[in-house]
Amino acid sequence: MLDSKRFPFVERTNREGLSSAMPYLPITLNYRNHSVETMALLDTGASVNVLPYEVGLKLGAVWEEQTVPIQLSGNLAQMESKGLVLSAKIDDFPPVLLAFAWTQSQNVPLIMGHMNFFAEFDVCFYRADLAFELRPRAK
Repeated sequence: MLDSKRFPFVERTNREGLSSAMPYLPITLNYRNHSVETMALLDTGASVNVLPYEVGLKLGAVWEEQTVPIQLSGNLAQMESKGLVLSAKIDDFPPVLLAFAWTQSQNVPLIMGHMNFFAEFDVCFYRADLAFELRPRAK
């Protein structure tokens, strides 16, 4: 098992053609017998983890079966969201359970926020070399 691992920022280009380096993390999400490998944006300003609708569907989750409503804020405040707990695997770290606000929005990245990604991991950002270091929190 790793103590910590450094990840480079990922260059992304928006709809206007402007590019910037962002702290995206490769992650594998698991729900029941389904698995999805994807990239997640680390967002220190996000209160909760946010799961895009299509990723939830790929994991085999059924919207109508989710019973915990989640109220999001900001540009997602008008979107209906429901709570969904997933197992997440990052690199060689042990899997962790992460709670997500599964939103019906199609135009949102997978977001890692304070509840509960930053409760499970310590993150140190290195702006000079555009990287971040991830370490599981001691239990």
